[in-house]
Amino acid sequence: MRRHFLLGALGIVGAGLSACFQPPEAPKKPGPSKPAVMPTPPLPPPPPVLPDVTTVALETSKGEIVIELYGKKAPITVANFLRYVDSGKFEGANFWRAMKAHNGGFVQATANGHKFAPIAHESTKMTGLSHTDGTISMARYDVGTASNGFTISVGDMTYMDAGKDDPDGFAAFGKVTKGIEVVKKILNGKITTQKFESGWDGQMLAEPVTILSAKRIDGSKPPAPVTTPD
Repeated sequence: MRRHFLLGALGIVGAGLSACFQPPEAPKKPGPSKPAVMPTPPLPPPPPVLPDVTTVALETSKGEIVIELYGKKAPITVANFLRYVDSGKFEGANFWRAMKAHNGGFVQATANGHKFAPIAHESTKMTGLSHTDGTISMARYDVGTASNGFTISVGDMTYMDAGKDDPDGFAAFGKVTKGIEVVKKILNGKITTQKFESGWDGQMLAEPVTILSAKRIDGSKPPAPVTTPD
């Protein structure tokens, strides 16, 4: 009897101990690690507000051309042109094309080196500008492809404005205020007899005119470079 009692008591104690000391749970398998949350980089500062007019001088192998750029009327186009000026990409570039028309024509130059991204088209309907004598305008192929080339008009070239013949036209953004006679010299330069597949026969200068320097001359400063965190 006593033996049965002891066995029963031991059974009760064992059950109590087993209830107090459960086997530890198996460690949980690690799940897929979550990607680290990277801090959102700061937004770049807004583009600088351009002066209503910025004056740039192009010193060429034929003489100086001074141009007023209308930043209030054509902010995107002017900012793009000044980016090439401030980065020195017009130094050593050439006026290589002279397209003559019965009432004038235009000359065309292209910046050196790497092109910046193309810009949105600011038509003359948007800016209120027109391709009159001495107007500087963006060269382009399709709308939205203008980047590093420009033309300067001689005489009335208003057919280049946005209108019924061409709803987009070309993007005028400034005007020559000094040196239009230099532009005319370039336009009347000797044309090469070489043939071109582009259809520009009779428009390519035999001796391109070099831009020796291009700089702001009104005291305005280029925008500070945008820095981004590493």
